[in-house]
Amino acid sequence: MKAILYSQRNEGPVPRRPTGLCAVSVAEHRCGPAHPPRSRRGKERRNSSGEWQEEGVRGRWPPKAAPAAMPSSALWAVDLFGRVFTLSTAGQHWEPCRDAQLEFKRVSAARDCCWGIACDHQVYVLVGASDVPIRCQEEAYENQRWNPVGGFCETLLPSDRWPWSDVSGLQHRPLDGVALPSLHWEWESDWYVDENFGGEPTEKGGWTYAIDFPAAYTRDKKWNSCVRRRRWIRYRRYKSQDAWAKIPSEDDPQQLPDPFSDLSVGGWEVTDEPVGRLSVWAVTLQGKVWYRENVSHHNPEGSSWSLVDTPGEAVQISCGPHDLLWVTLWEGQALVREGINRNNPKGSSWSTVEPPTSENGILHVSTGVCVVWAVTKDRKVWFRRGVNSHNPCGTSWIEMFGEMMMVNVGLNDQVWGIGCVDRALYFRQGVTQSELSGKTWKVIVAGREGDRSLSGSSFSLHSAGCFFGNEVRGSAESCGPGDTDASWEVPGPASSPAGLRGKESWKGPSHATANFPEATDLSSLRLLPLGLEEPDSADCHALWAWVSGGGCAVEAHTTLKWFTTQSGLCPSVQTLSLSITPAQTAAWRKQIFQQLTERTKRELENFQHYEQAVEQVRNARGTSSSRHPSVWVKTGALQWWCDWKPHKWMDVHVALEQLTGHDGAQDSILFIYYVVHEEKKYIHVFLNEVTALVPVFSEAKHSFALYTPERTRQRWPVRLAAATEQDMSDWLTLLNLSCCESRRMHGRPSPQAIWSVTCKGDIFVSEPSPDLEGPERRLPCDQMFWRQIGGHLRVVEANSRGVVWGIGYDHTAWVYTGGYGGGCFQGLASSTSNVFTQWDVKFVHIYENQRWNPVTGYTSRGLPTDRYMWSDATGLQECTKASTKPPSLQWTWVSDWFVDFSVPGGTDPEGWQYASDFPASYHKYKTMKDFVRRRCWARKCKLVTTGPWLEVTSVALRDVSIIPESPGAHGSGLNIALWAISDKGDVLCRLGVSELNPEGFCWMHVGTDQPFTSVSIGTCYQVWAVARDGSAFYRSSVSPSRPNGDCWYHIPPPPKQRLKQVSVGHTSVFALDENGNLWYRQGVTPSHPQGDSWEHVSNNVRHVSVGPLDQVWVIADKVQGSHSLSRGTVCRRTGVQSLEPKGQGWDYGIGGGWDHLSIRASATRAPRSSSQKPASKQNGQPPSVAGGPWQTPGPVCC
Repeated sequence: MKAILYSQRNEGPVPRRPTGLCAVSVAEHRCGPAHPPRSRRGKERRNSSGEWQEEGVRGRWPPKAAPAAMPSSALWAVDLFGRVFTLSTAGQHWEPCRDAQLEFKRVSAARDCCWGIACDHQVYVLVGASDVPIRCQEEAYENQRWNPVGGFCETLLPSDRWPWSDVSGLQHRPLDGVALPSLHWEWESDWYVDENFGGEPTEKGGWTYAIDFPAAYTRDKKWNSCVRRRRWIRYRRYKSQDAWAKIPSEDDPQQLPDPFSDLSVGGWEVTDEPVGRLSVWAVTLQGKVWYRENVSHHNPEGSSWSLVDTPGEAVQISCGPHDLLWVTLWEGQALVREGINRNNPKGSSWSTVEPPTSENGILHVSTGVCVVWAVTKDRKVWFRRGVNSHNPCGTSWIEMFGEMMMVNVGLNDQVWGIGCVDRALYFRQGVTQSELSGKTWKVIVAGREGDRSLSGSSFSLHSAGCFFGNEVRGSAESCGPGDTDASWEVPGPASSPAGLRGKESWKGPSHATANFPEATDLSSLRLLPLGLEEPDSADCHALWAWVSGGGCAVEAHTTLKWFTTQSGLCPSVQTLSLSITPAQTAAWRKQIFQQLTERTKRELENFQHYEQAVEQVRNARGTSSSRHPSVWVKTGALQWWCDWKPHKWMDVHVALEQLTGHDGAQDSILFIYYVVHEEKKYIHVFLNEVTALVPVFSEAKHSFALYTPERTRQRWPVRLAAATEQDMSDWLTLLNLSCCESRRMHGRPSPQAIWSVTCKGDIFVSEPSPDLEGPERRLPCDQMFWRQIGGHLRVVEANSRGVVWGIGYDHTAWVYTGGYGGGCFQGLASSTSNVFTQWDVKFVHIYENQRWNPVTGYTSRGLPTDRYMWSDATGLQECTKASTKPPSLQWTWVSDWFVDFSVPGGTDPEGWQYASDFPASYHKYKTMKDFVRRRCWARKCKLVTTGPWLEVTSVALRDVSIIPESPGAHGSGLNIALWAISDKGDVLCRLGVSELNPEGFCWMHVGTDQPFTSVSIGTCYQVWAVARDGSAFYRSSVSPSRPNGDCWYHIPPPPKQRLKQVSVGHTSVFALDENGNLWYRQGVTPSHPQGDSWEHVSNNVRHVSVGPLDQVWVIADKVQGSHSLSRGTVCRRTGVQSLEPKGQGWDYGIGGGWDHLSIRASATRAPRSSSQKPASKQNGQPPSVAGGPWQTPGPVCC
């Protein structure tokens, strides 16, 4: 056989970067010759030198301060004087908006426009300028009928359409009756005839002919053409770009009896929304809600206002970029609009949401993509939990830190707010898709031109924690708001957050020298309140009234320039030249000490609601503390899944106590405090009894499961949930570290470790002990300790020489680097080297189903007994494009939905598969008996993490197998045999794999007659494989000198079954079929390696792994415990002996979401030595308590 070597390099041509027209060229190509840039205000004229200059520039700001065009991504804000400013994400200064004579109350921004309500209660819109103008086409049709006397004429029958009409003929539309929508439009040209029809020119005059109205028109006149028509078109251009344009009022004054008080813009990202369409909502002073019809990029003003009935009087409204719309009522409740979609942008009904507290109603609300923030009447800030497209009302309120006048949610769910006391503008840092509530409020200190002279009042003294300046003021002087340049942040959600307190005024001593006051009263050193950041001195007079981030795109990890001053220290500090006397220094020191003492007390009070991490030393009277153990305590607030009815999440307080003994050994206890029927109770878990800590990622909770031997048998782990992903990661890291400390288990896994992967892609390892496979007293499988290793895989395969390979969901091969940690275990629980970035990609599939109708053909209206018209592959679960989310919070979408043409059975050109009924066998061609069809849609999502893994090669793999070391073998100098199956079904053999080079250097192709799906190599180089047709194959003559073997021997599968996986140990061969049946190959001997027949062992098996000792471990599909049913459970076959290779029963281990297992590195059967005595303790079980396994005499059945 000829062997084909696959090189590890994958070279190819470098893609050439496409080129295109520049912006000016495009403008010239589309709109004629490019003109000089026209000013947004006033008129232009040429000066004597031929340059363009602007006339009639008016406003408060001088012409030199007028900004350029509106930035594409900017934050909009209104100060207390009604002036509108923008702050670009790439800038550092506030820029005044155009038309400075207008004073606004509030604004609502989108990507390329901003709507606002001025002080005259009128609505205005500002559309950003672009190289391509906004143009709209107006059309009218001239209709004529043939007359036997005069030929075609405008004299029509009474039943005919209008002589001048729209395309439908129902609306009278004379050319002189088509007017501009408002004064902000202008005609580009006069009316002219469109002489193009269907991409081909018409005869002179642009007429198209038909038999009658309406009918199919042609450009050729025929003998029976009794009617004709031609289209007149005219273009109008929007001329008020980069200027505030007043929205015209209704013609009927009774329709809008009162002015507007609030408005909101959103809806541009509704699923399948036409590009450029907006939803503009407004509230009037009488509490009515209005919707602006037909607002789009080509119609920025919209057409008209339509009234939307509400069950109460509205005060304020907020519309998110998707389908969220919330309204606040005078009574303090909130209304949520439901039924908003592409076909019904105004929604269908209202739902009521009660305020967080009955004492203080909701004052202000702001919505994003899937978040809602609110401010109550007592200025507290609240975050709405559980908000999404399917549940726009959310589930509960979470109180956030700080007191705000208002908050606003912008693009990417970023949040801004205005402080209720200082009127400063704050940005919520740390907002990500996984942590929507963010972490800290940080003040924006970007300056404005004209405020620079105020910077001289700032002062700073960093060494004392307080802030001084070079001016020692007298008793008649005081410092205004914002005279410090400190920067400070606040944490996220708190149970009892402190407010944004005002600043304390201060006075200096009354006596002064001739040049400057001799001393400063240190009570003037105002201490910053906990949780907010002091505004910069350069922006101390910026008092804001409104903010809008709908046009501000801030990515989760974007570095902004809004939070730093540009000039360093203020001039007063830079010119500090004071002669300070020793008496003044002593007085200042005393006052500084008093101030620090007061600040410490105040900060401790504010931090009482934060989680504590305290180390306590227990001292006995008259003894040294070093002789007594120390206790380290960490507390926090989590949620706990209640073990009894009504089985729901409960808010609990948790405390982790870690006791360090005299010998340095650590034991930890986790306490969970909860309240039931107003009675305080708690449960506790000894961490040396914990067998696994498993993250459970879902759309709504950052939760994890805690297993103990008892909980494993019950199939009922302790489930805890954190408020944010970071909190969950912190607790997981700390608990894992404590569990490992209790067992004195550190560093990388041993070469004999057992590796496994959950259905979420998390990687776990367990260190085997000699008792694990002991013939007399085996360690029960549920007492094994599993610890998580960073990374993300779908398949993992290990070898006792330390070579570990993995395969991701995107079929990328990864090799283990020897490190540990990564991902959420960065830091103390991770190695400092051999941890690299790892990624994974998977596709989420949904199906569009249709049934044939005799009248309309295939339609989405099915029978009552049919599956959902949008469903999963089984049809039992409804899965629409809008409702389908990534597999977990770790994944992010990286593509849009697209038709998948690679489904089994093939598709027609549009991606449809046909069948006689649901469910049935699908095929790609329609026949007379096919009454249903389906189409598969796919969307790609990506995960990026870190772990001790490196990418191996560009060849995509489906399965991999590494030769296990037989007991007592010493082959450290030999290469390690590694076989794999590519994603296309090719069989490959890896060359050059060793302990020093675990990735090898090239592939050798092994020829087959058909694609394969699974491969396994035993300790004696027995290579077995499974083909795509479900049959098995054995490869003969495989050896270190002949790594690719000789030929394949075909082995039929069990009767009426199709195999899908095979695993080979020392002498045993086990296989798994597509129905979950486990089979053992009888009659395998060195002289007859193919065996004789298949013998059934068990059912209900998802995956099988056979080790070098012929031990058999499986992933069971379903296992019933005493409390619950678990899917994906690790099980070990008991009673496996040389005379009974099939085993006798099952020992059930960790369960609930496991998907893959590799026992092929575990070859520990040596008698216990002194160096191995602590092994049982490392697995959380003293040697004297090791009991027999839980066995069942028959196969696993459910």
